[in-house]
Amino acid sequence: MVYVDPPAWPARGRLWSHMISDVSYEELHAFAEMLGEPRRGFDRDHYDVPAERVPVAVWLGGRPPGVEPRDRPPAPRRGPAPSQAPRRAPVFVMPHPREASSRSRLARAGASQRSARAGRR
Repeated sequence: MVYVDPPAWPARGRLWSHMISDVSYEELHAFAEMLGEPRRGFDRDHYDVPAERVPVAVWLGGRPPGVEPRDRPPAPRRGPAPSQAPRRAPVFVMPHPREASSRSRLARAGASQRSARAGRR
């Protein structure tokens, strides 16, 4: 895929764009040749393209950066977004009456043992 950014780089009295490929330099050079760009426009990893040729580059299939191709299906979603996830109500468990009474008996027994120990001192 060849990408062409918007013209934003001033030089020699005009604005320039960068043209890159995410596949290979061969793809980039072939696209630049179709566009009519001279090989001297290649600078290490990109071509410098004058603003006047950007519409032609887009017409030939160049894409602005960040634009996904339409033939690629969107990435699958894995459930709702965290903000849209259903919230569960908090669960409160009431103790069984027998368990509650046995707990209170144990608590009273523990308190009486502590008071008995405190009295021995």
